[in-house]
Amino acid sequence: MAEYEYAGRKIRVIITGVTGMVGEGVLEECLRHPEVERVLVLGRKPCGRQHPKLQEVIHSDFHDLSLIESDLTGYNACFFCLGVSSVGMTEADYTSVTYGLTLHVASTLARLNPEMVLTYVTGAGTDSTEQGRSMWARVKGKTENELMQLPLKAAYMFRPGYLHPTKGLRNAHKYYRYISWLYPMAKLLFPKHMLTLRQLGVAMIHAATMGYDRPILEARDIERLASGHRTRKQ
Repeated sequence: MAEYEYAGRKIRVIITGVTGMVGEGVLEECLRHPEVERVLVLGRKPCGRQHPKLQEVIHSDFHDLSLIESDLTGYNACFFCLGVSSVGMTEADYTSVTYGLTLHVASTLARLNPEMVLTYVTGAGTDSTEQGRSMWARVKGKTENELMQLPLKAAYMFRPGYLHPTKGLRNAHKYYRYISWLYPMAKLLFPKHMLTLRQLGVAMIHAATMGYDRPILEARDIERLASGHRTRKQ
């Protein structure tokens, strides 16, 4: 994307998945950031957060958004943080949630807001070929591939590795209590795979306000974008 297309761009953001750790962290960064004018949380239950920028739409069926389409117009960014673990799920059920639901929401938003920038949280190891052995990676790859074909201003696939939670937020997984102290050492040993949740949120905002030079962002790309770099260091 040419730089002038993003210069001075203020964003009005729709966020999904805020009752999970990632979505909650991204929401927190949006509420703090001066370039985010308005935030709409789309969820199945209240997020429990109040802020002058924040509005909520509570909706039970993400496969049918017809009743709330009027609430979803006027936005130019979507940070899609909704997701489920594949553990214990059949491929059909996992595909229905991860691929079917995601594409339905994203395609609806693309129709209502063609100038929207969408960022989608997938994961390190996602399989763009859709042919590998790992079920979750194939489904995520198929989802990524089709999201990038939607008629949007831009779509960015975020593939973080380990995410260090933001202190004070409520939805971090319980096991982080026992492993968080290892983060500084792990960052030294595995710098290409370690990010903070704050970096992820800021990078998403920068994707919508600045752009990036490639649609699939691994952890090092996310780190660079969070620091304000629009291109990948070769």
